Amino acid sequence: MNQTFDAIVVGAGQAGPSLAHRLAKAGWRVAIVERKLFGGTCVNTGCTPTKAMVASAHAAHLARRGSDFGVSAGPVKVDLRAVKARKDAIVAPSRIGVEKGLREEKNCTVFTGTAAFTSPTTIQVGDATLEAPKVFLNVGARPAVPQMPGVDSVPFLTSTTILDLEELPEHLIVVGSGAVGLEFAQMFRRFGSTVTIVEKSARLAPHEDEDASKVVEEVFSAEGISIRAGANCIHLEKTENGVTVGLECSEGAPHIAASHVLLAVGRTPNTGDLNLAASGLAADEHGYIPVDDQLRTSTEGIYALGDCNGRGGFTHTAYNDFEIVAENLLDGASRRVSDRIFAEAIYIDPPLARVGMSAEEVRRRGRPALVGMRPMTRVSRAIEKGETFGYIKVLVDAETKEILGGTVFGTGGDEAIHCILTAMYARQPASLLTHSVHIHPTVAELIPTTLENLKPL
Repeated sequence: MNQTFDAIVVGAGQAGPSLAHRLAKAGWRVAIVERKLFGGTCVNTGCTPTKAMVASAHAAHLARRGSDFGVSAGPVKVDLRAVKARKDAIVAPSRIGVEKGLREEKNCTVFTGTAAFTSPTTIQVGDATLEAPKVFLNVGARPAVPQMPGVDSVPFLTSTTILDLEELPEHLIVVGSGAVGLEFAQMFRRFGSTVTIVEKSARLAPHEDEDASKVVEEVFSAEGISIRAGANCIHLEKTENGVTVGLECSEGAPHIAASHVLLAVGRTPNTGDLNLAASGLAADEHGYIPVDDQLRTSTEGIYALGDCNGRGGFTHTAYNDFEIVAENLLDGASRRVSDRIFAEAIYIDPPLARVGMSAEEVRRRGRPALVGMRPMTRVSRAIEKGETFGYIKVLVDAETKEILGGTVFGTGGDEAIHCILTAMYARQPASLLTHSVHIHPTVAELIPTTLENLKPL
């Protein structure tokens, strides 16, 4: 069955459905293909379910800390089956809503199945052959499984499968301490599991500044999470009672026995079954589809958006990819990926939020810079809430006073960071914030104060 469209959108993650709706409303005849779960990673196995579970873990943590606030909560017990049920009840309406909206959209036809190119303008989905001059790839990514010894013979969890657990692990080993590993480690410790983090690098959160890594270790150690950093030659072994992780570290036992192990070592783009060769494209060594600054691939008419292009890897960057493509095509705009400023948050408690350049990136730039820092122990809002781990840090160009980057690691940091980010997008100097009057008592009100005490980086 051959069908002709103006555009084919492959993947119903964060960029795909929004683009399909926008094109359809502009009068384009659109086909959208999804082989499994509408809504992509964010809705089904990423942001929505994990943050729902983080909220449950936070509730358990606060209940245990009740006496710190003059409250007697009694013994705290977490029912993981109920936590999962709450998470599922939040996820399902979002997933159903995405699919329902697409199926009801005029000029949009939904196809379910795996898409593969047969030419630069044709895609096969089951028995259907779809043809269009424009193809938009939004196929996302999945948890990476490293080729470490034992991985083929030992049961392990990923960030996807761990969401289906209904019984609490007795001892969970988390391999990797990026955002995913850190969030699940703290979450399951607060649920009641014994937790050990195994990290190949010398410190936790190795992609963040060293001061952030130190705070993460302080927080996790205070909550009873064991840390094995500098772990080389990591391998898995199956035992009668679970799993053993073998490792070489400068200190500590060479083996750790556990009931469960979570591999949290990155993600792999879902580009392997697209038959890219038929489209004239080739993925890079990591599986990403190379794109230019406007998300165009090297084949005319084919674009790559979201996780599969290697230009972001976040929900907010995927949605921005949609905005760039839609406005350039339909509104005559000239938006570019390079226009956006790096922004991320790791949803441990307290959250770690960062925008712009890191301190290491600023140093490598080779120009004089200034830094302002304020510990959360000197932020009234944090003290009042009893959550004083972390700090505020802002990096500024010493000559132009341009804000180069910032970190808010502490309670409310994932919201307060937008004060810095908005000033950066406005291309305003640091004085914009120092002259601003913020509401008291908030975390954000101390950002101007931090900028009033700048020192050479």
